[in-house]
Amino acid sequence: MIRVGIVGYGYWGPNLARVAAEIDDCVVAAIADGSRPALARAAKRHPASRLYDDWRDLVKAPDVDAVIIATPVHTHYGIALSALQAGKHVLLEKPMTETAEQAERLIAEAVRRNLTLMVDHTFVYTGEVRKIKEIVSSGQAGEIFYYESTRINLGKFQRDVNVIWDLAVHDLAILDYILGEPAIAVSASGAGHIVGSPENLAHVTVFFAGGTIAHLNVNWLAPVKVRQTYIAGSRQMIVYDDLQTSEKVKVYDRGVTSDASQEDIYQRHVGYRIGDMWSPAIPITEALATELTHFVECVTASKRPITCGVNGLSVVRMLECASLSMGQRGHPIDIQHLRVAS
Repeated sequence: MIRVGIVGYGYWGPNLARVAAEIDDCVVAAIADGSRPALARAAKRHPASRLYDDWRDLVKAPDVDAVIIATPVHTHYGIALSALQAGKHVLLEKPMTETAEQAERLIAEAVRRNLTLMVDHTFVYTGEVRKIKEIVSSGQAGEIFYYESTRINLGKFQRDVNVIWDLAVHDLAILDYILGEPAIAVSASGAGHIVGSPENLAHVTVFFAGGTIAHLNVNWLAPVKVRQTYIAGSRQMIVYDDLQTSEKVKVYDRGVTSDASQEDIYQRHVGYRIGDMWSPAIPITEALATELTHFVECVTASKRPITCGVNGLSVVRMLECASLSMGQRGHPIDIQHLRVAS
């Protein structure tokens, strides 16, 4: 039985606590939050859990095996490092840390102490994204040409992170998972229209080593909520619409063909292939339940998580590059240069 402590019972913490309490071989031993109203809500929903108004007391508790952190990103590093140093396994809400350097330190600490370090990239654990990963990894879609995503809505405006760190982080985690290859450069442009708030809209371009290019459109100031992703491969194309109630993933046997060799490039004719469309069957399972079950399995069996610290670091590097690029009006930032600098 894994005894977990939840640090942060604001927006996402209640979901983590609810699902953790329902998982086999897991019990919510403690919850910490500096807000009295938040602790009052926690007491109602989890009467058997001990409550702390200081996360340090939870981290030091001898009957807590793992710490799940759902606090603002600027607090992640300090809490996670203290938890690892106390011998606790750690699950961090996305994004992992504010900087790649912080992420690297957490990874090193977890390795040194033989502890599980996992990042809460929930979308990676959805049935839809796992099915897309299966299609791409099998080669069924062929060479992946591009990934294009629109992730927009009205609000919720953040104060400590811009829209890239809040919304684009999901697509960066999905890309890291389904492509399984490193990003080499990032370009981003954006703007802020609300006084006292960071950039609320941005366009991000990510270049990958294998030739794939990704375009991400994220926005807190849109009249409607859209969550659409298009993935084009040399054999098949995939449409993923997360707001659909059914058939969220559709696979199209469509594309272009060329009837000439590379040597005859000037005589080349491009043809269009229009084939069938199908929607794969996807199990209906809550992504957070899949994720937390995986976390418990990794802790008990000393397995490497799908979204381990290294994956979290990869996403943070892309986020850092995007922020740097946005400050330079879209100038591409080489991730290798960032890695050397850190």
